[in-house]
Amino acid sequence: MAKFLVQNSGPLNGVVKISGAKNSVLPLMAAGILPDEKCTISDVPALRDVRVMREILESLGGTIADAGDHVLDIDMSTLTTNVANYELVSKMRASFLIMGPLLAKTGEAKVHMPGGCTIGARPIDLHLKGFRALGAETIVKDYAVEAIAPKGGLVGANIYLDFPSVGATENIMMAAVLAKGTTYIINAAEEPEIVDLANFLNKMGARVKGAGTDQIKIEGVERLHGADHTVIPDRIETGTYMLASAITRGEILIKNVVPDHIRPITAKLRECGVLVEVGDEGLYVVADRNELTSTNIKTLPYPGFPTDIQSPFMAFLTTVEGESSVIETVFENRFMHVAELNRMGADIQVDDNRAIIPGSKRLEGAQVVATDLRAGAAMALAGLVASGTTEISEIFHIERGYERFIEKFRALGADIQRVDD
Repeated sequence: MAKFLVQNSGPLNGVVKISGAKNSVLPLMAAGILPDEKCTISDVPALRDVRVMREILESLGGTIADAGDHVLDIDMSTLTTNVANYELVSKMRASFLIMGPLLAKTGEAKVHMPGGCTIGARPIDLHLKGFRALGAETIVKDYAVEAIAPKGGLVGANIYLDFPSVGATENIMMAAVLAKGTTYIINAAEEPEIVDLANFLNKMGARVKGAGTDQIKIEGVERLHGADHTVIPDRIETGTYMLASAITRGEILIKNVVPDHIRPITAKLRECGVLVEVGDEGLYVVADRNELTSTNIKTLPYPGFPTDIQSPFMAFLTTVEGESSVIETVFENRFMHVAELNRMGADIQVDDNRAIIPGSKRLEGAQVVATDLRAGAAMALAGLVASGTTEISEIFHIERGYERFIEKFRALGADIQRVDD
C-alpha cells in the first residue's frame, strides 16, 4: 500500500493554482447523460473519482474522450443501458448522481447503493423522495435502487427537502429538467457547486432559476442540446492551501480562486490573526506576521462554515494560542481524524458532536491513517509542523480529491513524498 511520508518543513512559501472542483465536476459529468449531443467540460481535475465517473459513463455506453489538457468530451448519444455497473458504483458515493439524469432521459434507472468516505450515514432518502414527487416509482431491493417513471414521463412538482442536501438537490434538478411542467425545490442546497450545475444545464437549454438560493425553479423542456462548460475552482482545495500557509506560518499566493466561495474560511482565519487579502494575482495568505490565536467553529450547510474543511482547520487550531472548539452539525461521524491527531500529541477531547482543542501543542510525527479524504489532508498539514516523520496510510482517500497533491505541496517547500511498500 502506498503511503505519504511528511517531515517538518518550516514555513511554506510560493504560488499554487487551484484545480477544478471535485464536488462540481462529478455532477457536471453526470449531467452529460441528458443531451443526445456531445458536451465539453474544461478544467477537469485529474482525480481518482473523476476516473471512476468516467468509467461509469462508459459502462453505460457513453463515449468519453480527452480533448486537451484537463478537457473531456462527453457523448452519451450512444447510451446502451440504464443499469449502472455495481463494482464501479460501489467505489464512490457521487455515482448515485447518475440516477436523476438516467431516469429523466430513459424513464428508468437502476443503481446499486453507492460507496465513498465513511463520514456519516448520508442516506439517499431525499433523492428518492424527490423522484417519487416527480411521479416515479422507486424500489429498493438487494442493495440496489430502481426508479421507474410513469408512462407519460416525469411531471413537475413542489419538493420540500427536510435537509438542504447537495446531492439530492443536484439529482432532483437533473431529473426535473426534462419533466413536464414546473418543479420547485424548496429548502434546496445553496452551494456554489449547485450554481455551477444549473449554469451548465441552462447552457444545454434547461430553464433553471434560483440556484444559489433556498428555492430553485425548474421549468421542464422537451430536450437538451450539447454545451461547453468550465468547472469552477475547488473551494475546499483553496481552503486547504490557505491552512497550509497558516499552520506553517508561511506566505502563499493562491491563484484561480473565487473569493465569495471561501468567505467562512477567510473570516475564521482572520479571527485567528492570519492575513488574507484578495489581490490582482489571486489570494494572499500570510501567517508569519502575528501571533495566532484560537477561534470557535460550527459547521453548517453553505453559506456556513464547510464541513469539508473542518478537519484541516482543526489540525491548524492545535498549533495556535488558546482553547478552540469545533461543533460538527453536518455529518455525525466526522471526528475520526481526532484519534489520529491525538497520536501526534494534539490532546483533543470530544463530547458528542463537539471537539475541544487545547492549542499550543508541539506535534510529533507518528503513523496515522487518512480515515477519509479531508482527514487525510489534515494529517498532511499536521505532519508539516510535527517533529520527526509522519507516515500517512490509506492515502487513496487523499488522491480521490486533490489533484497533484504531492507536486503542489513540494513546489511550496513541503518535505513530503509518496512511497510504495
